[in-house]
Amino acid sequence: MHHLSSLLAGRRCRIGSRWRRLTCGRQALIVLACLRCGDTYARLAAGFRVGITTVYRFIREAIDLLAVLPPMLERAVTTVRKKGA
Repeated sequence: MHHLSSLLAGRRCRIGSRWRRLTCGRQALIVLACLRCGDTYARLAAGFRVGITTVYRFIREAIDLLAVLPPMLERAVTTVRKKGA
């Protein structure tokens, strides 16, 4: 969560975002809840008191940031496979 939060903070600085409804940590929490638990956008929006569109944008933004890190993701999947076997 801390890694994703720092990626989001860096992106906000790069694009010059002045204000967001949630902190980077809360945005990372929304993303991880969606990816890990499969919560719907509506449930996440209600739980974090934001709109459904905001949840969609937050998740899309985080996935785009994570997508540019394929070597790390590939390494993580390999590690999980080894530990699972």
